[in-house]
Amino acid sequence: MIGLMNAPQARAASFGEDLAFLQKHVDVLTLSDKAGKARVALVPAYQGRVMTSTATGDQGLSYGWINRELIASGKFAQHINVFGGEDRFWMGPEGGQYSIFFAKGVPFDLEHWFTPAPIDTEPFRVVSHSGTKAAFRHTFQLTNYSGTVFSVQADREVRLLTPSRAWSQLGLKPRPGVELVAFETANKVTNKGKQPWAKETGLLSIWILGMFNPSPATTIVVPIKPGPESALGKPVNADYFGKVPPERLVVKDGAVFFSGDGQYRSKIGVGPKRALPIMGSYDAANNVLTLAQFSMPAKPAPYVNSMWEIQKDPYGGDVANSYNDGPPAPGAKPLGPFYELESSSPALALAPGKSHTHVHRTMHLTGAKDALDAIARATLGVGLQEITTALPAKK
Repeated sequence: MIGLMNAPQARAASFGEDLAFLQKHVDVLTLSDKAGKARVALVPAYQGRVMTSTATGDQGLSYGWINRELIASGKFAQHINVFGGEDRFWMGPEGGQYSIFFAKGVPFDLEHWFTPAPIDTEPFRVVSHSGTKAAFRHTFQLTNYSGTVFSVQADREVRLLTPSRAWSQLGLKPRPGVELVAFETANKVTNKGKQPWAKETGLLSIWILGMFNPSPATTIVVPIKPGPESALGKPVNADYFGKVPPERLVVKDGAVFFSGDGQYRSKIGVGPKRALPIMGSYDAANNVLTLAQFSMPAKPAPYVNSMWEIQKDPYGGDVANSYNDGPPAPGAKPLGPFYELESSSPALALAPGKSHTHVHRTMHLTGAKDALDAIARATLGVGLQEITTALPAKK
């Protein structure tokens, strides 16, 4: 079993508190609007990761989950370093015959699961940094379960969006009484090798994951395209870590509702025929609506499969995922706890020198509930009342 460090916090920290903590232990870059209200903290050593953000200045709520115990230890864990952060750069697939997390021939279990160093412990170099954006680069190699070696260059730019740009991305007019912070990451991967990346030997994907503070009052919403399974496949893949109890996952015609309480290890995913380029969550305890938008091709494309098994369909994977943390076994420590909103690029069949860019955008909005309700309806297709009552009381 993995000896991972656990750091639940008794209360949500302010952005200023989290920033001061990070600055004690690692080099931090910050992005900020002119008023100092919308702020973002980045750590180059953690692959140019967005650690946290706020919409209301240093005294405002800090939205990213941060693993204080692990960071303060100054040590690396063996299998994964769960530093936290609300936008981190990863690559897939996680499981299967083309996995980059499992060595050839080993069982697909936690004991044999290792996060590749380039997306775990190796720093990204700072290429540029200004008040509202920062760029990072790293060149590395990965080897998959089947023995294929990939030479990769990752270029990552983090941009703080102006309110007008954020509202435009949502397709909405600014709502009075709503504070927001919005940032996006443009993640470009280039094949730096001499051979094309081919389906027959395994493909990679760009995978962006956001880790957020859980609460019993947090519900995750993944909008989906309604329609028959015969045409679109099943609405949600909930088989990653065993069956999800019905009080934690509810599937309706146009949306999937999933608990973000950080108390039960579970994961869901939505495939390319069902997915829409947005997902989100609502934290009723703190009245925060979180939205994650991401780039998708106009037509369904193959996506790498991250199921922990030798797969019949290694390119039948998910576009959007959500993970809710919890103990991996009775009495064991959780990774966090936290919950995640994740998006992936299609499988990357790149010729030498060719690139693909995946954009992932995160927004946190807080303010008048009627305004947040209207925003949720316009973006996620459901209002706050439906979100907060979608999941039955836990048994």
